[in-house]
Amino acid sequence: MGRDTLTGSRIRERRIILGLKQAELARRANVSASYLNLIEHNRRRIGGKLLLDLAAILDVEPAVLNEGAEAALLAALREAAAIQPETSAEIERVEEFAGRFPGWARMIQSLSQRQTSLEQTVVSLTDRMTHDPQLAEALHDVLGAVTAIRATSSILVETEQLEPEWRDRFHRNIDEDAKRLTEGSQALVSYLNGEASDSGHVTTPQDEIEAFFAYHNYYFPQLEALRTDEEAKTGVTDLIDAASGLLVSGSARVQVYALLARYWRDASALELSSILQDISQMGLEPALIAAHRDVDLDCVMRRIACLPADMLAPYVRNPRYDIANGGVGLAVCDGSGTLTFRKPLQGFALPRFGAACPLWTLYQALSRPLTALREVVVQSGRDALHFETMACAAPTSRPSFGAVPLLEAHMLIVPLSNAGARREDSRSQPEPRLIGVSCRICPRDACAGRREPSILIGGV
Repeated sequence: MGRDTLTGSRIRERRIILGLKQAELARRANVSASYLNLIEHNRRRIGGKLLLDLAAILDVEPAVLNEGAEAALLAALREAAAIQPETSAEIERVEEFAGRFPGWARMIQSLSQRQTSLEQTVVSLTDRMTHDPQLAEALHDVLGAVTAIRATSSILVETEQLEPEWRDRFHRNIDEDAKRLTEGSQALVSYLNGEASDSGHVTTPQDEIEAFFAYHNYYFPQLEALRTDEEAKTGVTDLIDAASGLLVSGSARVQVYALLARYWRDASALELSSILQDISQMGLEPALIAAHRDVDLDCVMRRIACLPADMLAPYVRNPRYDIANGGVGLAVCDGSGTLTFRKPLQGFALPRFGAACPLWTLYQALSRPLTALREVVVQSGRDALHFETMACAAPTSRPSFGAVPLLEAHMLIVPLSNAGARREDSRSQPEPRLIGVSCRICPRDACAGRREPSILIGGV
């Protein structure tokens, strides 16, 4: 029996080690005891959110349950070797190394994971420092106060004969500017410490929106069954009111209302049972489904992206795709190229602020409206995973005389399995397009689309 078919046995072993009863684990994972029993005896496949929940309850990494500790360790060592090819590590002897020196192997794994975490932190902080509007405004206030104090003090120092009335006025100005500087500095420190909002980590409307959708796993069964506009308005309002702890700012609430309203319109145009049936029969073919159901292509792409991995995976029978763990990602942009909606996907980085890589299929679609594009891409970085991207751009409103059409582009991001990335007929297939995240954090030096130097050292 293969390693990937023994997930249930590993769950059972870990549960017994922790002294948990099967019924207790099932209750905490919000599944029935009978279903968990089938999983533990390897009679039901498991992945997605349920695997993550069980791993969290059992206090173990999901990869350890899914692949086994040995497989996860070997994969981590191979990844560490791929990151630094100049070391010429003997990858073909990795199993021998892990077997003879397990302690050293685990240390290398730990150091590699820490390096990845630190790189991601640097990228995130740099992106935030560069593009965060709230941070820029706070810095502007501080610099404005410093400049005003500097100018006023220069006048006092350089002017020998100054009327008492004017001197007193300059002193008052310095005092007022110093207070403004103090307040601005305190606000800046509080913001950088994550204290700018009651929610702690959520500090911008975009953060609030993403936290809200991530909390619901981008899927809202409450809206699926609603039939009328009035029911939809009430349902959307109830969802937003229930998330007052996440949606703090008025801007975030307005944007979430519009996004949920569109979610309901998509669900009304293409019901859940219909989209699942079409995926089962046609596969992940948004254009075919759109033609079959007579709906817009972007509606189909949004419907596919919002389906949880454990709901979508049983209907996707194409072995090329690897969606059992993370599902499908989605990126939406307006005509300026600004990302207006993101559903992140592990292994495919989406920039939080600023512009993304111009080589993305998403932006190719903007230059060719109403044309469905599909290509396999590899994002430069540590993992170098393969993804199939499907994109299309369309006007956001009906054409009218004298009006300039505004475009919106959607890109579906589907992870490929190892078999999907190495197709048998690959000789007749074009090479995957190598893309980046954004120029500021892309390590590729030789790229025609580069706009600015990268902060990362060393290109690929």
